[in-house]
Amino acid sequence: MVNGRNKGATFERSIANMLFADLGLNAKRDIEQYRAADHGDIITDDKSWPYVIECKRYGGKHFTYRPEWWVQVEKAANAAGKEPVLVYKYDRQPITVVMRLEYLMGDGAHHEEKVRMDWDAFIYIARENWGDTN
Repeated sequence: MVNGRNKGATFERSIANMLFADLGLNAKRDIEQYRAADHGDIITDDKSWPYVIECKRYGGKHFTYRPEWWVQVEKAANAAGKEPVLVYKYDRQPITVVMRLEYLMGDGAHHEEKVRMDWDAFIYIARENWGDTN
């Protein structure tokens, strides 16, 4: 039987490693997430990093995220004054990233919608919004 907590921790480590490989961002799992509310899964010492990342790794044949996952990352991001990013993966499916359309549009208008994208698209967006300063 698969231990869900270990599966999630392994996924969080892989996302931290991918952030380093793709962006050079020194990131790691936030162990405080188990002790205190409103923490994302991935942390970095870089104060200019604009995102709080919540990672979810689940089995099954689903393609979209659960609404409570977004609520969780949004609360953590609001507490940190940063932008929420949800990264999830179901078995035998690619990694999917969710961000707010409002953030991506940057037009000052209020947009309730979320945008799902693949990992490469997120890395492009992250590089554009963080990479210029690093």
